[in-house]
Amino acid sequence: MTGHYKLDRIDIRILAVLQRNGRITNVELADEVNLSPSPCLMRVKKLQQAGYITGYSAQINLAQLGETLTVFTEFTLKNHRQIDFARFQEALEKIDSCVECHLISGGYDYLAKFVTSSITDYQSMVEGLIDRNAGIDKYFSFVVLKTPFVKQHIPLTRLFADRD
Repeated sequence: MTGHYKLDRIDIRILAVLQRNGRITNVELADEVNLSPSPCLMRVKKLQQAGYITGYSAQINLAQLGETLTVFTEFTLKNHRQIDFARFQEALEKIDSCVECHLISGGYDYLAKFVTSSITDYQSMVEGLIDRNAGIDKYFSFVVLKTPFVKQHIPLTRLFADRD
């Protein structure tokens, strides 16, 4: 059940800690946010019920698994009706290797992030999108050569510091 739940500073701190360490025990979490365990657990449950916490997952070190290729792709659509956006998004969402998709402002319509096994794999995916008539006018690919860092967390306490 999702509902409206007004967040305060403690809720924001709970979310910030959980996004850094989703496996933290409730006792450790309570200590870190200066609550006793029972009220802390109640807050976490409310945050889950309200839809602020959507799940927990492991962060995988892809380099340990083997070679991968990350490609950012700019897409411009032929038409800009709502149905065209929906068709493109639906087609892209069906591709497992597409791990992010953003509708953006500027010179193109979408920015997508693909993680694939090779450039050949990536190119066949894009060709498949074109063959399925997903509405693509043009696309530009940017192959990632190196990723100096990736932050897995959003600075919640900085973004929402004024909550009370």
